[in-house]
Amino acid sequence: MSNKSPWRLDGARALITGGSSGIGLAVAHELAGLGANLVLVARDASRLEKARSEIALRIPGCTVETIPADLSTGAGRRQVVSRLAAPLNILVNNAGTNIRKRMSELCLDEFRLVQETNVVSCFEMCRLLYPLLLDGAPSCVVNNASVAGLTHLRTGAPYGMSKAAMIQMTRNLAVEWAKEGIRVNAVAPWYIRTPLADQVLADPGYRKEVLDRTPMGRIGEADECARAIAFLCMPASGYITGQCLPVDGGFSVYGF
Repeated sequence: MSNKSPWRLDGARALITGGSSGIGLAVAHELAGLGANLVLVARDASRLEKARSEIALRIPGCTVETIPADLSTGAGRRQVVSRLAAPLNILVNNAGTNIRKRMSELCLDEFRLVQETNVVSCFEMCRLLYPLLLDGAPSCVVNNASVAGLTHLRTGAPYGMSKAAMIQMTRNLAVEWAKEGIRVNAVAPWYIRTPLADQVLADPGYRKEVLDRTPMGRIGEADECARAIAFLCMPASGYITGQCLPVDGGFSVYGF
């Protein structure tokens, strides 16, 4: 990755999974604004094209490739890898899902879907794209985990398990890849204003409980999470690896 400024990403090539909406789309806009060229991956081809058009209109010099693929499947992951060529400088693992049920109400297939989408896709993108990241070194990976991986939330056991696994994988890969010039970090958001979060927060009682447990007293914005991810991608964070940065308005440190 060649940058004149440690606060820029000029010429870097960044792949963002789940890049057509929510936090992933905000990350795409943020990295493009810093000079990166993008590869966006998501299931819906029409939403990917809309995202590509938005970014191209806002930042005319940015190259945006799109790859429609379902990363919860092996075929989808192989499709992404087959479309890519080296080098790759940045990988943002943002694709994720959840099924909000109590453990006693879940079936094994539902558990597996959450793990395949959240953990296995993240693991496989790291594993399969390692040669491209190595070719693009110094390079970096940022995994979008959750505060659910740090403490109990009402989001359910499978989701919390998947996010905890992502955070531990971040630590392990950071150590394993450090000497090869690949940094690996994670962010752990609390509630961020996205279409999926808005569905849950539409319940006034639940929203009040969330705000009461957030020291800053508000819901986070997708841009705020995107900027934290962007920082971990920049040369300015070049001596940071193996870390999980909460983006949570103080939620994770709020005791009594």
